[in-house]
Amino acid sequence: MYDGLLHLHSVLRWIILLLLLAAIYKSMADRNGAFTSIHKKLGLILMICCDLMLVLGLYQWIAGELGLKSIQRNGFSVVMHSPFDRFYAVEHTTAMLLAIIIVHVGKGFAKKEIPDSVKHKRTMLFFGLALLIILISIPWPFRIVGAGRHWFPGL
Repeated sequence: MYDGLLHLHSVLRWIILLLLLAAIYKSMADRNGAFTSIHKKLGLILMICCDLMLVLGLYQWIAGELGLKSIQRNGFSVVMHSPFDRFYAVEHTTAMLLAIIIVHVGKGFAKKEIPDSVKHKRTMLFFGLALLIILISIPWPFRIVGAGRHWFPGL
């Protein structure tokens, strides 16, 4: 079950990246236009996917060998001195949680009674910041912490 959820977590990464890019592009393209229901729905789907990703990630952090169990087994000091263990036990989790919070804040601006141009600017800002944090925090195959992992799991 853990491996299946890990694959789902990895596939959902691509969906979230595409949704972030689509939401940023849509707000950029319509920055002087109305903030329509399409913008709101795109933000809502993005937020739901991020929340699902958070639940999957927390399960992996608790049940997997690279998160809480690593801290319990080795001690926090040892984990913090190992770049690999620190990445999965602390850095990845913290950064992704921060990115999800930023997505929620960005989505929250879509509900406010402010001019549509301001909604577009804030959506671009917060979703862009979340995208940057996510891109930095993913264990890509070309990084040391992602060595041996695949771009597309299960293929």
